[in-house]
Amino acid sequence: MNNLIIRTATEADHHCWLLLWQAYQAFYKTTVAHEVTLATWHRLLEPNEPMYLMLAEYDEKIVGFAHVIEHPSSWTVNNYGYLQDLYVAEEYRGFGIGRVLIEKVYAMAEFEGWSRVHWLTQEGNIQARGLYDKLAEPSGFIQYRKNLPITH
Repeated sequence: MNNLIIRTATEADHHCWLLLWQAYQAFYKTTVAHEVTLATWHRLLEPNEPMYLMLAEYDEKIVGFAHVIEHPSSWTVNNYGYLQDLYVAEEYRGFGIGRVLIEKVYAMAEFEGWSRVHWLTQEGNIQARGLYDKLAEPSGFIQYRKNLPITH
């Protein structure tokens, strides 16, 4: 993977990121509203937001990304890193790009002094789970959620 670079994004990367973001949503059979996508992009680039974007660039083409959110925890003094979104373009899967992205998140977490990196995936995401099982331990927890109406 000599031609693989993991780097932060710039404003010039918007179009490439957007195509991957849309492919990621299609993979999970969902859509995110345009205004949310714009807000997410701006948050990912804003230095004062606790959100980070790592891009995987292979042979000068952006082929994957990781979105990470830093947050406090009631269980530790140090913050956690939540790997909210991880995506590698389908034609580049199996080359180790997802592994390198996660390892870069781990390196960032160590540098920042976070005490944990965690993430979720769907039960049926077998290919990704094969990788995740090599890089982390399942938490044993089941996620519950309730979506709330936005009132302001």
